Amino acid sequence: MCQNEDESVRKERLEKQGDKNVISEKMRPYLANNSAIRMMFEEGKKMAELYGADKVYDFSLGNPNVPAPQKVNQAIKEILDEEDPLFVHGYMSNAGYPQVRAAIAENLNQRFGTNFTERNLIMTVGAGSGLNVALKTVLDPGDEVLTVAPYFLEYRAYVTNYDGVLVTVEPDEETFQISAEAFAAKISAKTKAVIINNPNNPTGVVYSEDTIRALAAVLEEKQSEYGHAIYLISDEPYRELVFDGAAIPFVTKYYKNTMVVYSYSKSLSLPGERIGYLLIPDELEESEMTIDAATIANRISGCVNAPSLIQLAVGRCVDCQADLAFYDKNRRALYEGLTDMGFTCVRPQGAFYLWMKVPVKQTEAGTVKSPVEAETEFVQAAKKYHILIVPGSSFACPGYVRIAYCVSYETIMNALPEFKKLAEEFSL
Repeated sequence: MCQNEDESVRKERLEKQGDKNVISEKMRPYLANNSAIRMMFEEGKKMAELYGADKVYDFSLGNPNVPAPQKVNQAIKEILDEEDPLFVHGYMSNAGYPQVRAAIAENLNQRFGTNFTERNLIMTVGAGSGLNVALKTVLDPGDEVLTVAPYFLEYRAYVTNYDGVLVTVEPDEETFQISAEAFAAKISAKTKAVIINNPNNPTGVVYSEDTIRALAAVLEEKQSEYGHAIYLISDEPYRELVFDGAAIPFVTKYYKNTMVVYSYSKSLSLPGERIGYLLIPDELEESEMTIDAATIANRISGCVNAPSLIQLAVGRCVDCQADLAFYDKNRRALYEGLTDMGFTCVRPQGAFYLWMKVPVKQTEAGTVKSPVEAETEFVQAAKKYHILIVPGSSFACPGYVRIAYCVSYETIMNALPEFKKLAEEFSL
């Protein structure tokens, strides 16, 4: 399928093909509702060709704009020069190289006062694969998985992969912290797992220790009530990207039935290398069986094992991270610039996203537009100023937009005058 195919043409073609038994029923909705973020990214490339890349302000994709630490590049060179090629490029345990898993476990133990070994870790093809492995391990058809809006848009697809049902918990729009009471109201006998994302994409909010404790207490109570495990899956690819002295509670210390999913895409600026891990602690119910099942799930998902060379590289770089000062500078400039213009934004403490409430125009009849109508109008208006931002409905929370500030500082500074024009159009 042509990447540059016009969206209206693509939908018309899909409708014409709809009566042909070509692809599975499960895949049809994905064709019709392709990722809004990826579509925006493709639109940005077209606009750059028309107007020049320096005059297009693409805040759509969470693609790190900081180079990987030099130690990563050096580690790859040393591995290729020093190690046996058959070892570097060959198969290993489906869980990954033991020495790499041991190095990561020891690093976590030193930082968080835990007691993990290589047995507790499974190397995965990024956090997305780790989430799929975790869900494949624990879900039966019809099981429910809870997550709070706004959430990373692929969670629904991941849960659906295993015939689970994603249940959305309404957000606390005052703080965007997790409401334990809202979770408690949605948990049922069918609930098998809860997914949280800390720091959060798209809000940039860091869930506090009080929030985690309150959620853990609810889950403990509901486990007892329903008589079966409810797994807390903590998705943490942005764990190292925190600001203002914020701290990320290590969730395994607060709730025993926790799994942690991690990626080096952000902390080491390696999104294309697809490397991460799934952590299953010994305290988890039936942990030995769960670890064995997850290792098999890693294999039969088709991944077999995580990429060998980059496994070995991150094993030598567990104490490294990308330049946080770059993201912090962008964060401050964007947040302060937009709030000074009158926009309402959540001050981000983590990740590299700004969550902004959409200003609402009244209709000619004097009525207020719905959140979906308002965000659609706002996103389209932004394009007039060559600003590309993602609507909140892509994260199950209409009425907001996500702005990814993992771009150059120059892009932010050049975009601010255009945001000012946008603010004036909406009478801010």
